[in-house]
Amino acid sequence: MDAVETITSAQPALVIASPPAPGELAELAAELGVPLPDELRAVLAHTARVDGSGVGTIDFTGRTMDYEDRHLFPAGLPVAGDGAGNFWVLDLAPGESERAPVFFASHDPPVVVYESGGLAGWLERALRAGASPIAFPSRPPPLERSGALGGDDELRAFASTFDERFVFADLRSAAPGMGFEWGRYGPRTDIRRHVSARLFALAPPARRPGLLHRLLRR
Repeated sequence: MDAVETITSAQPALVIASPPAPGELAELAAELGVPLPDELRAVLAHTARVDGSGVGTIDFTGRTMDYEDRHLFPAGLPVAGDGAGNFWVLDLAPGESERAPVFFASHDPPVVVYESGGLAGWLERALRAGASPIAFPSRPPPLERSGALGGDDELRAFASTFDERFVFADLRSAAPGMGFEWGRYGPRTDIRRHVSARLFALAPPARRPGLLHRLLRR
C-alpha cells in the first residue's frame, strides 16, 4: 500500500484532519528550502494530521513539532515525537522528488537511526497500537578520515574538507536499524552534514583557551 492507502485503511481508529490549504504547501517548501517529495504531497492532499496512532499525533506539516537539530537534518520535517524530546523526521534533501526517508532522532541515547525509505513503510508500523522506534543499531565505529579518503568520489570529496579530528558516518545506503551516535564526543560534538548526501562528519568540540592562557595574552 502507498502512504495514503495506509492511512485510510487504518480508519476508524484514526482521527484524520482536513488537508492544509494549497498555499500552505508552498509556504512549507519555502521554509524548508527544498521541494516537497511526491509522496508527502499526496499525503498532504488527503490530510495535514492524524491522531490516534501508535505514536500519538502525526503532523505531516511539522508545524506542531518543536524540533531543533538542524545540524543533523537541515531540511528535516518532524512528523511525530515520543514526548521525551525525540522525533521521527523526514529527511528532505535536494534532488529527491519521489519520497524522503524517515529517521528517528534520539537524545537519550544520542543516536540517529534509519527507519524507512519513505512514509508508507514507516506508517505501516506507526499506525499500529504500541508501535515503537526500530531497535537501536549496534552502532559500528564510524570511518576514520583515512578510511573515508579511500572511499568513493563523493565520500572522498566530503572527507577531504575536514581535518584529522573528524570521523565519518555514511547512511547513503542504510538499512532499517542502521545509524550512528551523533553524541559520540558529548553534547557539544561538532557535527557537519553533506549538502545533499546522507554523509555526516563528527569531531570533539574545539578546545577553548584556559584562563591562564587568556591572562598571559593580556
